[in-house]
Amino acid sequence: MATDPMVLARWVEVHRLAVAGQQPAIARDLGDRVCRVWLRTSRFAAVEAMATATLTLGPDASALYQRGWARSSTGRPRPALEDLQQALTMYQQAGNRAGEAATLSNIGSVYDDLGDRQRALDHYHQALPITREVGDRAGEATTLNNIGHVYDGLGDRQRALDHYHQALPIQREVGNRAGEATTLNNIGHVYDNLGDRQRALDHYHQALPITRDVGDRAGEAATLNNIGRVYAGLGNRQRALDHYHQALPILREVGDRAGEATTLNNIGHVYAGLGNRQRALDHYHQALPILREVGNRAGEATTLNNIGSVHDNLGDRQRALDHYHQALPITREVGNRAGEATTLNNIGHAYDGLGDLQRALDHYHQALPIRREVGDRAGEATTRYNIAMIHRAGGDLDQAIRELEHVVDLDRQVDHPDLEADTALLEQLRQQRAEGR
Repeated sequence: MATDPMVLARWVEVHRLAVAGQQPAIARDLGDRVCRVWLRTSRFAAVEAMATATLTLGPDASALYQRGWARSSTGRPRPALEDLQQALTMYQQAGNRAGEAATLSNIGSVYDDLGDRQRALDHYHQALPITREVGDRAGEATTLNNIGHVYDGLGDRQRALDHYHQALPIQREVGNRAGEATTLNNIGHVYDNLGDRQRALDHYHQALPITRDVGDRAGEAATLNNIGRVYAGLGNRQRALDHYHQALPILREVGDRAGEATTLNNIGHVYAGLGNRQRALDHYHQALPILREVGNRAGEATTLNNIGSVHDNLGDRQRALDHYHQALPITREVGNRAGEATTLNNIGHAYDGLGDLQRALDHYHQALPIRREVGDRAGEATTRYNIAMIHRAGGDLDQAIRELEHVVDLDRQVDHPDLEADTALLEQLRQQRAEGR
């Protein structure tokens, strides 16, 4: 339910006076009410300031929880964890099961952002039965959503969809519009990863008006980013840029540094695809220090990969390798298997360009089983295509054809735009082999 702006302004002023007058009960009550409203509208900096003011009067579970949430949302996972762990202890000591479940769920989210997926799942699986025990349907839906998000990150897309589809009707039942939009976004993300772009767009376009309706600026920016990503995947680069450029000022407005860096990366990616490499590098180099500042290691690795890719395309293979070799240990450290496979593939490509075909093959063969493990069929097709080209260059047409047959099959499965070209190349190699016999 929306809170009247005049009432909210009065609460903010009374909270300020209560803190100044050392009245903890009043400050905690009003601080909790105001921060709940502000968290719904992504006013994270304001939440952190108010919760910090409340905490000057002594420890308070709600203020710690809300400040932890705000810090997590603005890309500061370590201080967020400190706040949330303190809040968890206080809720457990007070026997506040609902607060305990919500905090466990938020701690899980921070671990998920850090790439520690097993620890994230552990916390979510502790939270879920408590939400059911206390009848917190909204909390149950949020936790199901969070579990789905981890499975999506692990490449287990079917399990992710199962959890999202359990969450969605609950969110509609309890009228959690912001949560409904988040889940629609998450379902769209799975379909995008599965290569079903139309279904992805359908879900994103259901989510976008809801985020605007409820004033969830961070959610609106995330959805715009997601839509942009689908258009980029469809090759509609101008439409992708339009959506990214709508998202960027919103992310700066709500102080979401991690989201800002992701969007800068996305814009850079479009410029790279348009062949405007300098503009691509400009955006990647704006993103990189932000990702380091907020401790987003997975995002840092992606950006290093992106910078390496631009240098590779410019023919500066050594500089490309420098960036890829910085990215690789980070992808392993955070357990990002898909990112690890992409980096290995990229390293292979750079060695290929340098004429070191054996080293290229070694890296492609390291990437391939990981691509299959995470279910990245488009990525598997790319790696197999690269392997095929090395065998073709080495005169081993049989092996090149075998790999290209896999490529064409994978292209069909994901409706890949290169299907026609790859099929034509396969036929050309078959003909070449027949003529050579």
